[in-house]
Amino acid sequence: MALPCSIRDIQTLVMSFHPLIVVETVEEERVQVLLKQATQEMNMPIYEWSVTQGLVRSPGTFDAPWINECAPPGATKPTPFENTNEPTGLLDHLIDSTQKAIYLLKDFACHLEDATLTRQFREVLQLFSQNRSAIVLTGNAIALPKEIAHDAVYYDLPLPGRDELYQVVSDVVRNLKQKNRIQVSIQKHEVPILVQALMGMTLKQARQVVAYAALEDGEISVNDVSKILHRKSQVFHDDGLLEYLPFQENTAELGGFDGLKDWLNRAKVGFSPQAKQFNLNPPKGVLIVGIQGCGKSLAAKAIAREWQMPLLKLDAGKLYDKFIGESEKNFHRATKLAGSMAPALLWIDEIEKSLGAMSSGDSDGGLSRRLFGSFLTWLQEKSQDVFVVATANNLSQIPPELLRKGRFDEIFFVDLPDEAERNTILTIHLKLRKQDPTQLDLSALIAATAGFSGAEIEQAVISGLYRSLYLRQSLSTGLLLDEIKSTVPLSVSRREDLEQLRAIAKERFVSAKAVERSSLSAIRP
Repeated sequence: MALPCSIRDIQTLVMSFHPLIVVETVEEERVQVLLKQATQEMNMPIYEWSVTQGLVRSPGTFDAPWINECAPPGATKPTPFENTNEPTGLLDHLIDSTQKAIYLLKDFACHLEDATLTRQFREVLQLFSQNRSAIVLTGNAIALPKEIAHDAVYYDLPLPGRDELYQVVSDVVRNLKQKNRIQVSIQKHEVPILVQALMGMTLKQARQVVAYAALEDGEISVNDVSKILHRKSQVFHDDGLLEYLPFQENTAELGGFDGLKDWLNRAKVGFSPQAKQFNLNPPKGVLIVGIQGCGKSLAAKAIAREWQMPLLKLDAGKLYDKFIGESEKNFHRATKLAGSMAPALLWIDEIEKSLGAMSSGDSDGGLSRRLFGSFLTWLQEKSQDVFVVATANNLSQIPPELLRKGRFDEIFFVDLPDEAERNTILTIHLKLRKQDPTQLDLSALIAATAGFSGAEIEQAVISGLYRSLYLRQSLSTGLLLDEIKSTVPLSVSRREDLEQLRAIAKERFVSAKAVERSSLSAIRP
């Protein structure tokens, strides 16, 4: 099976006297396959260790270790070396061994909390750095003592690519067809659609979801994509860092915002094959600034729907971890996951509160600043087709580095809705709640909601309906006007902030509503 990981990288690390290679992953099977493929040309044996089985010689290289049928008939379980179940016995064996080999140690890092074991492990590394043997540590999260960390090199194992997922689909379908007589209705040209739906999953998750979809109705077809996407949403929800919304389930529509729409229509060309032929990079993203409740979040969903891309919402609050270094790892994992699903849209809501807020200072030991720096670096250097939509309400909390030209392709300002937009917003929310707008005086309602955001208009409609139910009468213009008059909108309570925001936006930002100077001039190769 072709792996996207560079086999040559593993070979180079071993041959250049790196005694300790760390792979943080839950996909041990993929590491096993990678090591076996990497060592075939090197003529080196592989040994595997776990606390339950001890040290054993790795069996022959198979196409896929998760397919039982691939094992030769009569194959027996490898016999472990004596006294290697315990970490101390294992290290004693490694010190005495004179064979040049690669040793895959599973979940071994947790045992290095013992000072004596750490000393013994360092002695093994010193020996291996001379004879080109290597230890490969695997585990979900690996924390090494400082005495050992300087000898370690971390190998970043990406999530499975299309080739690996295609192989998984083929293997599962073939085996289910042989064993369970599954009907295969999917056409060859439809398989890439199924594979794309699996992007972002581990191989184990992909196998499980494809098998479930096939066994549920006894058929594997392109219609199973919806089942896969539903399962993937659950996987992302369980992980917690990203929320996932496939474009097939995205119903958001964007009213108004002509300036933003005009820019997006042309920016979409940057993802086309023609743009790649001219070595043009796709657009990086946009920052949408404006007062609360004016449709910035809806814009992110609408962009994903219009471009037919999956929407990934970064829950920046879940990035933060009390343990040193874990927050940065969480950010790396989130961006790695987003990249594996490219082309995709990454939405960061209220970025001024989540990444590098200026008010945070050093109260968190500089963690927010470090995460903000990591975000800027990733945004500048990312090679995957991940379009970032960041939204912000408070400019005073946004670091100036985020606002400089070139950081985003464009910065848009969303102002309060005008008369035509308020008419549309009122009509939408009244019809959504089974009310007939023609039975109300919309002109009076539009005039009364001047200075209201879309969210405030929606809440006025909801409050009016609650009051009408309480009074046991139909919703009337008078009831709605009473609710509107009793509401103090943000444009009044925060008038100074809004005026300052408008003044800054007039000079620096592009109107999301007016088709003025919106262009792709800021998109740089």
